[in-house]
Amino acid sequence: MARSGSLSAWEQRLAAQRRQDERLARERRQRDRESERLRQQEHLESREQAAEEQTAAVREQMKALGEVLASALPFRPLTFERLLAAPRVPDFDPGPLGPVLPAPHWDDFAPAAAGGLGRLLGAGARQARQLAEAQARFEAAQAEHRHQEAERRRALAVAKAKYDRKVTEERADAAARNAYVASRQSAFAAGDAGAVQWFVGCVLRASRYPDGVPREYQVAYDPQARRVAVDVELPPRSLVPAARAYRYVKARDAIEPVPRQESEISQAHERLVCCVALRVLHEIFGATPPEVVRSVALTGWVSTVDRATGQPARPVVVSVSADRSAFGDLVLDAVDPATCLAHLTSPSLPTPAPP
Repeated sequence: MARSGSLSAWEQRLAAQRRQDERLARERRQRDRESERLRQQEHLESREQAAEEQTAAVREQMKALGEVLASALPFRPLTFERLLAAPRVPDFDPGPLGPVLPAPHWDDFAPAAAGGLGRLLGAGARQARQLAEAQARFEAAQAEHRHQEAERRRALAVAKAKYDRKVTEERADAAARNAYVASRQSAFAAGDAGAVQWFVGCVLRASRYPDGVPREYQVAYDPQARRVAVDVELPPRSLVPAARAYRYVKARDAIEPVPRQESEISQAHERLVCCVALRVLHEIFGATPPEVVRSVALTGWVSTVDRATGQPARPVVVSVSADRSAFGDLVLDAVDPATCLAHLTSPSLPTPAPP
């Protein structure tokens, strides 16, 4: 009977252990399921956030392209004075060479004085030796300090001389640059073609556009007609984002673009090239006086590929000639760009570049 009771107790313990193991297994599976659920939720949120960020980037790009003209209107025109250079040299900074090195102090070397009992026991001789040794160490430290201080002053003089040379070079470069600008300014005022072309080029280079907008141009000037002719590369159609937004597709675990309609791309591109053309005219007229520039002729082209031949092509998409008086009457922050260009010159409206 004792054996049977012992077996029953063992079976009960075994059953209890199995229940404990099953409970722990259920809890572990529950934790795993919860962990997997959280992982999937975090992945979903991460992908949705990535789609939102890509959408925001596209919208910001479209906003920047849409404000190509309006964003330039508040800026002051470029002047010859703003082309002058100033030496850009910071104040001399000696760094760790500046502070004088601290000199050694005798107190840091002097041995402790012997007490009364030590003197009675004949410690005077030992004290004299210690004092002599301390004096030797102190003198050696002084010599080392003099050497290090001399090296510091030498290195400081070298650094200061190098700084002075840099200041002299910067000032000389600035003086040469300013003399060149002054000579260009005098020639510009006299209507010299080269000087006018140079300054108009400076105006176009100084203008800041969104990333991706091409900056190639050529400038010519007719002194007799007081006419600037500028050939400028305009933004290609591909600069307009083909996607209007991005969305996360859970079934494919992929971020996919929401396509922009072709008609919207064409309209956005036409508006963009017209805005760039008006901006170029605005910046040239704004930076030049009427006695030098009376009119501006602009030819705008885009880099593309000829669909018939597959060869690179540069079709002209904008051609406009504007007189200063007519351009000065425009309210550029209120015009429709394409209609405005048509108003300035008689040729047909500018057309967008082929895709």
